[in-house]
Amino acid sequence: MKKQILTGLAILCACSVSAQNWEPLFNGKNLKGWTRMNGKATYKVADGVITGISRMNTPNTFLVTDRNFSDFILEFEFKVDDGLNSGVQFRSHSTKDYQNGRVHGYQFEIDPSDRAWSGGVYDEAARGWLYPLTENPAAKSAFKNGEWNKARIEAFGNSIRTWVNGVPCTDLWDNGASEGFIALQVHAVYEPALVGKTVSWKDIRICTEDVEKYLTPVSGCTPQVNLIDNTISPREAAEGWTLLWDGKTTDGWRGAKLDRFPANGWKIEDGILKVEKGNGGESENGGDIITTRTYGNFILSVDFKITPGANSGIKYFVDPELNKGTGSAIGCEFQVLDDDLHPDAKLGVNGNRKCGSLYDLIPAPVEKPFDKEAFNTAVVVVKGNHVEHWLNGVKLVEYERNNQMWDALVDYSKYRDWPNFGNLSEGYILLQDHGDEVWFKNIKIKELE
Repeated sequence: MKKQILTGLAILCACSVSAQNWEPLFNGKNLKGWTRMNGKATYKVADGVITGISRMNTPNTFLVTDRNFSDFILEFEFKVDDGLNSGVQFRSHSTKDYQNGRVHGYQFEIDPSDRAWSGGVYDEAARGWLYPLTENPAAKSAFKNGEWNKARIEAFGNSIRTWVNGVPCTDLWDNGASEGFIALQVHAVYEPALVGKTVSWKDIRICTEDVEKYLTPVSGCTPQVNLIDNTISPREAAEGWTLLWDGKTTDGWRGAKLDRFPANGWKIEDGILKVEKGNGGESENGGDIITTRTYGNFILSVDFKITPGANSGIKYFVDPELNKGTGSAIGCEFQVLDDDLHPDAKLGVNGNRKCGSLYDLIPAPVEKPFDKEAFNTAVVVVKGNHVEHWLNGVKLVEYERNNQMWDALVDYSKYRDWPNFGNLSEGYILLQDHGDEVWFKNIKIKELE
């Protein structure tokens, strides 16, 4: 599951392993081994501290190491004035062919604002936020405003993890740059009140030998974000996650009314499973596709992206034997819809056909995190008779089935004529063809006892 909600205290999972063979990156006296890039903010050294001073109307300014680093453990202390955003780059680059030499790459965030995302990971001048602390809100209290704070970054292979004052902040699995420089940032400012604000660093040290030996043991305290499409990270595998779609083939899927995968209406392109545009009808082009086996208790995670005006759905507890005629196979549905442009959003009762809803039964909230221009993550959690719908880390719907209230709800829906609707102990998982182009990837499941 890409996004999880923490209820424990991250402080209980504090870093406890000290790396050996430390090498200082800052000699405490001058800026030997470092070069300023991009902007014209000032860096000075005094009393063993590097201090960056903001300057009006100049781009982000970076103090860059003269060496590149690949796998490492980096530690440093930092302190920042209110109002001045900052960060520390790692595995970063500056090349003439990329935005005329602009520094870009991974950044450890330093954020004294009320947002409190210090320790999150940002991709400077590239993809943007990779791991904001909305993924791990328990870590937002780790940063101490107006004080020296201790940072730790562990970068090993595809794994990137961070800590602030011993509190784990980020667990990222990504296949971005495998090496690059380290840099200290003074952020651009455009208000006179922010001129002269400072950010400071000291005790900057790095371990590059026997890195794996000194990595902090993995715990369940920090939710992991896996940004490598259609893969299961080692941590996900250990936690029981498997791929429902491998990103390359049709293995594990068939047509809901076929014994094979549809010959048309679906295509695989660049790691994305696409239902192609038809006439807008329900299951009239390639038809729905379902898994080749059934599932009972599980957490299902699917990334989806809609095209303008599109309609589709992610169904579960599907019984393909119920509907042998026209239309979609029957099952509970996490609605996938362009609420603004598709007419179905105005039908049903109280918005129960809008995106994220349990289709035609329970509406999702009107306000929900959804980006029509990007991939969104739908999650369905089934634990016995308890079911939840999540969208981009926010719970939209939860309900209990196999009871009198559920049966009464079904009786007032379009599913009233289908026997035992939604009460199956297990069923197939389905991606819907509703005649509109919709994209899917990162289809994963964790079966629960």
